[in-house]
Amino acid sequence: MKNKGIIVFLTVVVTGLCLYYLSFTLVSNSVQDKATTYATDETGNIDFDKRQSYLDSVWREPVYNFLGIPFTYQEVKNTELGLGLDLQGGMHVTLEVSPIEIVKGLSGGSKDQEFNQAVEKASERAKTENDLFVNIFYQAWQEEAGDRQLNTIFATAANRGRISLESSDTDILNILDDEIENAIDRSFNILRTRIDRFGTSQPNIQRIQNTGRIQIELPGVDNAERVRSLLQGVAKLQFWEVAEIDQFGDALQQINSFLVEEATSQQSQASASGDETDALSDTTDLESDLARQLAEGGSDTDSLGNEVSPLFSLLKANYGLVYEVRDTMTINRVFKREDVQALLPRDIRFMWSVKPQVQDDMELLELHAIKAPRGTDQAPLEGDVITDARQSLDQTSRPAVSMQMNAEGARNWRRLTAENIGNRIAVVLDDYVYTAPTVQGEIPSGQSEITGNFTMEEAKDLANILKSGTLPAPTNIVEEAIVGPTLGVEARNQGINSMIAGLVLVVLFMVAYYSKGGLVAIAALLFNIFFILGILAQLGAALTLPGIAGIVLTIGMSIDANVLIFERIKEELRNGAGILQAISSGYDKAFSAILDSNVTTFLTGAILYALGQGPVKGFAIVLMIGIASSFFSAVFITRVIVYWMSKKGEKSSLSFATPFTRNLLSNLNIDFLGKRKVAYLISTSIIIIGMILALTSGLKFGVDFTGGRYYIVEFNEPVPASELKVGLDNEFGGSVEVKTYGANNILKVTTSYLVNEDNEEANREVESRIKEGIATVTGFNFIEDANQMSEGAFAITGSNKVGATVADDIKNSSMEAMFFSLVAIFLYILLRFRKWQFSLASIVALIHDSMFVVAAFAIASAFGATFEIDQVFIAAMLTVIGYSINDTVIVFDRIRENIENRGTGKLVKMFNDAINQTMGRTLITSATTLIVVLVLLIFGGEVLRGFSFALLIGVLVGTYSSIYIATPVVVDLMKRELAKEPETPNPKKKVA
Repeated sequence: MKNKGIIVFLTVVVTGLCLYYLSFTLVSNSVQDKATTYATDETGNIDFDKRQSYLDSVWREPVYNFLGIPFTYQEVKNTELGLGLDLQGGMHVTLEVSPIEIVKGLSGGSKDQEFNQAVEKASERAKTENDLFVNIFYQAWQEEAGDRQLNTIFATAANRGRISLESSDTDILNILDDEIENAIDRSFNILRTRIDRFGTSQPNIQRIQNTGRIQIELPGVDNAERVRSLLQGVAKLQFWEVAEIDQFGDALQQINSFLVEEATSQQSQASASGDETDALSDTTDLESDLARQLAEGGSDTDSLGNEVSPLFSLLKANYGLVYEVRDTMTINRVFKREDVQALLPRDIRFMWSVKPQVQDDMELLELHAIKAPRGTDQAPLEGDVITDARQSLDQTSRPAVSMQMNAEGARNWRRLTAENIGNRIAVVLDDYVYTAPTVQGEIPSGQSEITGNFTMEEAKDLANILKSGTLPAPTNIVEEAIVGPTLGVEARNQGINSMIAGLVLVVLFMVAYYSKGGLVAIAALLFNIFFILGILAQLGAALTLPGIAGIVLTIGMSIDANVLIFERIKEELRNGAGILQAISSGYDKAFSAILDSNVTTFLTGAILYALGQGPVKGFAIVLMIGIASSFFSAVFITRVIVYWMSKKGEKSSLSFATPFTRNLLSNLNIDFLGKRKVAYLISTSIIIIGMILALTSGLKFGVDFTGGRYYIVEFNEPVPASELKVGLDNEFGGSVEVKTYGANNILKVTTSYLVNEDNEEANREVESRIKEGIATVTGFNFIEDANQMSEGAFAITGSNKVGATVADDIKNSSMEAMFFSLVAIFLYILLRFRKWQFSLASIVALIHDSMFVVAAFAIASAFGATFEIDQVFIAAMLTVIGYSINDTVIVFDRIRENIENRGTGKLVKMFNDAINQTMGRTLITSATTLIVVLVLLIFGGEVLRGFSFALLIGVLVGTYSSIYIATPVVVDLMKRELAKEPETPNPKKKVA
């Protein structure tokens, strides 16, 4: 075998990398187990806030040592294979977009006293009133300004053309309302873009309608600091000139002398009173710190023996103002004092570096002196001139960020750099210095590079924030919680255990059918799954439920590739070839079919990743990785193994069949095409029946698509989320989502019942049914006051109406992605098979399969088996499309081979022969996939049942359509060529 050494080398390298990256997952799980143990009380309740505190405490501590290289928990978490919110949990955050800054901005920063008093009053009232902020502001304005018109405030030069002195209050209020609504929309889009680029899979973001709030769930994220920074960051990028020490050094000396004198005075007073402790208790924290430092000696004098304050004694470097992170609070207290600020030049402000540097086991931060007149935030150059930003590498291959400015920014940047040659310019984001490089020369263009002490991830985060643009208004976190998995621990364990059981059954089936060859296929399957998980870990992605759908599909494709090869080898053996020749010919002849089926599915994945969002993107990532790894493992790794096992040549004991399966499904001669009209009738009838039921009875759409109300329910003891979901589904007819909310005795219940009714009566009815449903399922009694919690009681501690979990634009982009994937499949098949009939037939079969699954859901619902149409259903449908096109391409590839070998005569016979020749592969691949799906359906738990049912129907109908829909449609589209054929041969005659 050629290139065996290269394949072995690549396998070893990839395996080593996967082991390395997956080891971080094991370490992370170990740390989280310790955190859970730490946060579990004697009764078994888990305090998730306490658990998070433990994890935050070790966030920057080394927890893993690999070959002498220490890794902190932060680095471990950034490298591990995480689980999505639907499998593991994550952070739940509700953000509120502040309209106050929008109103102030439209006024041009008016200093009008009545206006600012009205804004302040409206801000306070908005905290308790549910009315729109514009209405609250206008009421406050009338109270403060009487009959005065708003145009006296908003008729500015910036608003020329929209607001004039003739504009009425109503016109201005409408403009304010539109601007606030547009700002919320822009914030939503910016946040969604940031989240998509954040590195997590399947982010969940929605607008809560009729409010300025945006609700976000991030899977696998439990570092609150980073999430808050990312979501609330205004991305206010500024470029400031840095003051050199000679410009403020004298002021620092004066401040030092002042603080030393003050602290000495405090110490003297304490000594004179004979009660130092009492005296110190009357001083400020800063004075106490100073007095203690001077009293301790040692670190309170400089090299000349002069007494110094902490401002100098805490310095940790011979250059600049560098302090330990733990001392920054003390330094901040110094510079916040008004008497200290009075000693500083009026054009000097101080800003900390954003990231500490580690030196001699100390975390150090530099304090930068910025040339910025007090009372103004206007920098010499603002970040809104940036048109593009991306992570790059500088000349020393260190992480950096490249920026491109617009024309105005380029002109100002050129002037600013020309005036500061030899000096430093600080790149400041939200008052933190990211870097302060020295200007080497004038920068004539707008193309620049931000350098600093970045990691790759930090550079990526900064570029993403800059590229997303400046938020149109500040966002404040008004709700935050750590969310438990939607599936629940029980459902997740059921899903994993059932998939393992399914894989065991697949192993037994493959060995029973292919003997030792089956062991080779299983080895390829294990390699494939291992590579998928390892590569996901390398990419820092999270495994979600749609990701599991992708793995299920790639498992089927991995087995399918080996089934194709083994069936080809069996054909060669039946034709009299020797074992080595049969192996060589089998791999060579199966290669084109395997390549085509993988390419078509990979194209689907690539387009879904490019255009899809949320669960669609998560599915696409796993699908593309799985296709690449399954192709490599099934085609190349197994070939090395098979050649090694057959190294004895004809005396080798390697076999690809048992006595029972040696000739099973061979020499079939079924006239499938002769029954195509019956198949058309059956398919059309089932789809029509399903669609009628869907239109009359309706499909059960999940809360993901319909929105609904949520209630925070607190119990006096833990309640499994999955059990409550099943019970409430019966109460509301489905569309209920239950998840852990902060602790396992607090649940968040979401329902789409009466979602279109936005009135108090509907709210009361839904809440009443929620209470009744919970009482019925759990046997607990409802109480009004959660503080009076007793045994067997529950209380509703909060509620709200929410918009759709998946926003309309995400759903639309998913549909666009599916459409363009079908177009790509059409074009690829046209390119490979040279006939448009093959392409069109493939698309017809895929549409048929999708409609068949929807019809099956409607029919099942009519018989009392209700399954939701939700995000999980989308993942299942994408899996069905990938599986079906894989089946279809295999048959088409054999048709192409038959045409090449026999010419163009008797096309119908060749089409029938192709179906018969691939029947063994078709049925065996379907059987192995169905084993996994069927076990998942029966034992996978209620939450996964709809997902499994869609896959079950999809696999069955995908197999059926490749035989009775796709190939017959090609025949019907090629009637002109078929008209020249002789009569269809007798199906009872043996096909050569």
